[in-house]
Amino acid sequence: MTLGYIGLGLMGLPMTRRLIAAGEAVTVWNRSAEKTAAAVAIGARAATSPADVAARAAIVFMCLTDAEAVEAVAFGADGLAQAPAGDRIVVDFSSIHPERTRAIAARLRAVNGTRWIDAPVSGGTKGAEEGTLAVMAGGDAADIAAVTPHVLKMARALTHMGPLGAGQTTKLCNQVIVGCTMAVLAEAARLAVNAGIDAERLPEALKGGFADSIPLQLFVPRMVAGIHSPPLGHAATMLKDLDTVLEVARSTLTPVPMASLAAQLFRLLEASRGVDAEALEIFKLSAPLPPQP
Repeated sequence: MTLGYIGLGLMGLPMTRRLIAAGEAVTVWNRSAEKTAAAVAIGARAATSPADVAARAAIVFMCLTDAEAVEAVAFGADGLAQAPAGDRIVVDFSSIHPERTRAIAARLRAVNGTRWIDAPVSGGTKGAEEGTLAVMAGGDAADIAAVTPHVLKMARALTHMGPLGAGQTTKLCNQVIVGCTMAVLAEAARLAVNAGIDAERLPEALKGGFADSIPLQLFVPRMVAGIHSPPLGHAATMLKDLDTVLEVARSTLTPVPMASLAAQLFRLLEASRGVDAEALEIFKLSAPLPPQP
């Protein structure tokens, strides 16, 4: 079986690499040619467009920036909708609004019969490199069963959460936890620094206790040491997801005070350090001002 992969960014390229290393035949497309070339260099086959990928592959994986990018790949020039009708499944690893997912999926199925699974991931670039991602999926059970063996070559686990959109809703719950955790860890690390203790030893000191977690062990050393390259994720991406949380919370009458505060902190981070700021630079928001001459 030929697989397709569209979107070869921070997540897509290492995920494609894992598919190829597992012996899969993968046809790829990316908007920028240099990223396509990087995938071809490790054994992928280049397609000329999303429609070309869909014409060659029974399962098409995607990992794109936002809903606008997903819609453009689906319905733009030479998009997925231009591929001939066939027995095809799109697995979208992107994180977008659940309602937008359902609308795009229904529209594409009406055009050429392509089925859709929303399957956002958690684990960041480290998880993509190591194949330890957690995938939360929404869609038809038979479709999910068909793609699971291939997904598990890129991920630790895939959990079927319900019908279309359920994967995206689960990812929003994930982002509430991750976004708020980043903010809390930055606060704790800053308190340690300002109080004169070695903040880089917090993970060691708290390991095994109730405060221990994967984010504590991974994020705090990077925050304190100012390690932001390669990025584990961008502030703009976290803000996009938290803003979607706020939209869904309003529509479901769900109070989300912690997520609301985290969203404002990431908005401040983006405003002060730019759209390319890494999410862990949230630690820098509380840095003391330099002494005045």
